[in-house]
Amino acid sequence: MAEYRFIVRKRNSAARLDAYEAVFTALAHAARRRVLLAVYFNGGMMSAGEIAATFSHAWQTTTRHLQVLERAGLLSCEKKGRMRIYRIERKRLELVKDWLDHFFRKPQEK
Repeated sequence: MAEYRFIVRKRNSAARLDAYEAVFTALAHAARRRVLLAVYFNGGMMSAGEIAATFSHAWQTTTRHLQVLERAGLLSCEKKGRMRIYRIERKRLELVKDWLDHFFRKPQEK
């Protein structure tokens, strides 16, 4: 584990580590992963009402999940009148792919 931390510190800034933490914390909850999937399979954008309609959660619970995903940078929000349109931020999802890529490379030898 110490070796991994050294590699991560060496290759990534503190801001990048914070970004990883925010993204993986947001993805840790199954409901938030389902929100991302729902938005993705509906063309990459949905209104807050459309998202809420796909789940049996209370409105407050849905908005809390949307806020967590937005703070993590996984969704962006645009206001159009009284509507909020959420879009997937594919660039931020690249962090997940980058992190997982570590496991598909051969470990560095000492």
